[in-house]
Amino acid sequence: MKEGFRQSMAWLHTWSGLLVGWVLFMVFAAGTASYFKDEITFWMKPELHAIAQTSAPQAKTAEAAVDFLQQRGADAPRWFITLPTEREPSTSVLWLKPPPPPGSAPVERRRRFDRAMLDPATGQAMTAARETRGGEFFYRLHFDLHYMPALWARWIVGFCAMFMLVAIFSGIVTHKRIFKDFFTFRPKKGQRSWLDAHNVTAVLALPYHLMITYTGLVTLMFMYMPWGPQVAYKDRGGEQAFFSEAFPGGGRDQFKASGNKAPLAPIAPMVAQASAHWNGAAVGRITVHLPNDANSVVSIARAEGPQLSYDQPSMQFNGATGELIGAFGDVPRPAAETRGVLYGLHIGRFADPLLRALFFLSGIAGCLMVATGLLLWAVKERQKFAKTLKQGGRIGLGLRLVDGLNLGAVAGLPVAMASFFWANRLLPLDVADRGEAEIRWFFIVWGATAVLGLLRPTLRMWQAQLVLGALLFSLLPVLNAFTGPAPLTVSLRSGPSAVAGFDLVVMALGFGLAGAAWLVERKRRKTAAAQAARKQPPSGLATSGQGS
Repeated sequence: MKEGFRQSMAWLHTWSGLLVGWVLFMVFAAGTASYFKDEITFWMKPELHAIAQTSAPQAKTAEAAVDFLQQRGADAPRWFITLPTEREPSTSVLWLKPPPPPGSAPVERRRRFDRAMLDPATGQAMTAARETRGGEFFYRLHFDLHYMPALWARWIVGFCAMFMLVAIFSGIVTHKRIFKDFFTFRPKKGQRSWLDAHNVTAVLALPYHLMITYTGLVTLMFMYMPWGPQVAYKDRGGEQAFFSEAFPGGGRDQFKASGNKAPLAPIAPMVAQASAHWNGAAVGRITVHLPNDANSVVSIARAEGPQLSYDQPSMQFNGATGELIGAFGDVPRPAAETRGVLYGLHIGRFADPLLRALFFLSGIAGCLMVATGLLLWAVKERQKFAKTLKQGGRIGLGLRLVDGLNLGAVAGLPVAMASFFWANRLLPLDVADRGEAEIRWFFIVWGATAVLGLLRPTLRMWQAQLVLGALLFSLLPVLNAFTGPAPLTVSLRSGPSAVAGFDLVVMALGFGLAGAAWLVERKRRKTAAAQAARKQPPSGLATSGQGS
């Protein structure tokens, strides 16, 4: 019975990982990049690299942002102001457009927001900075999948995350020597080597894998499991009443326009009062509901700090008079704080640079874990075709499909990610909707690598895509030197440190892909020699016994 249970867990581990492995690889890769999304965005705006950022008091910065929004979005129903931080030196403003007129084109309904980056000292828009989604693209991609309705995407990602959780627990049960095998790696042993690599990358960051998968589900818990609030608050106003009680001050449906115009009260005293209330802590985000209306409300949230919880205390002021309405979250409720801590653990905004780097390395280990698991399945499955291949036959369609999907996901995605950065620097600055154009190049390149992988899932194709990814990543610092004011030789000495860090990391990723391409070439030559000795034509990775 014991062996039967372990064998059933092995079956569950195999299929729960394989069926969603390609999506999980993308989610891990994009999510890992998101730990440094602010630094990625800064690198992708080289016009800002040489601009000396002049610090200014937060109250003055907030006033300048409000003045800008009064000029650009006075009729907007909502303003969002994110004040500068060490990682993002500019002020970010976002304003919600008024509802489009009936019969407008669908594309106009999708583009609901306008945004701008402001110099914190002057409040002037940084028009020199190129339009780009930057690191925010990877952050949204890892749970919104970009080209599909967000609701569908989040259900798909949640489904895959649940399978991932099942795969982790079933893998722990299956590998009874999992920790002993962590200290064992046997190269050049075919399937055994792939299993060792899979065990090492899985156990190395096992607490991280469990945490990031479970907390990922928690971030969207109210979408996946809405029935508790629906039942408990059925006669008390429904889910909106639940959210108002669980997260006081965070709702937005409670704000109703009066229709009477009233000027917005000065924002500086509100910022000063909020900071003083939090013992001098900085203000992070300001939301103005119904600006220039008699019922306007200003919500001010504390800046993120070393606290684990994602939810920050906030204060609300009457926008017309400047009077304090209330303070929220100073003493968080246990259930809400638990959810906030789990959410905060997932996104890692609390982490200092060293801890964030450890999260990043753990994310890379997660990518390798998923990749080696996919390749291990193909290696084991291919053994069933060993006799057929020796007789000059071909592998089955299903295995060939998995080989192609593995190639497109594992080798093709890095090529697409690097191409996204190249598009950022090479596309003309005046291209219409430039940020979306960069994203289109990401998907065009990824689609091309996936199609090529499906058409020809061979060692040669693996090698070609790995080499291409290595070149694109390792040459990004050279591209930066020719298209930006802060080449690596300058940024290492005098900054910006974010630019130097980006260049060093992409070089390391390029060298890693180059090392993988070298291993593939060595295996290809060995396989070709063995097949020539048997008078068999080379058949590439599909018959190598080393993955696909």
